[in-house]
Amino acid sequence: GDSITIDARQLLLQLNITDSELAQRKVGWLAPKPRYTRGVQAKFAFNASSASKGAVLDDY
Repeated sequence: GDSITIDARQLLLQLNITDSELAQRKVGWLAPKPRYTRGVQAKFAFNASSASKGAVLDDY
């Protein structure tokens, strides 16, 4: 795996790779297919915000 730096005091989570390595990885990346396509879990996955924003359904 890749080396990371975590600094809780500075609220930092850093991936320790070069910018060129990150750019190279992004070129070949494809988004995975949704795990859930029907039902409550699909609705939540489609409508909820990211975990860093609280995973909430409303934008209040």
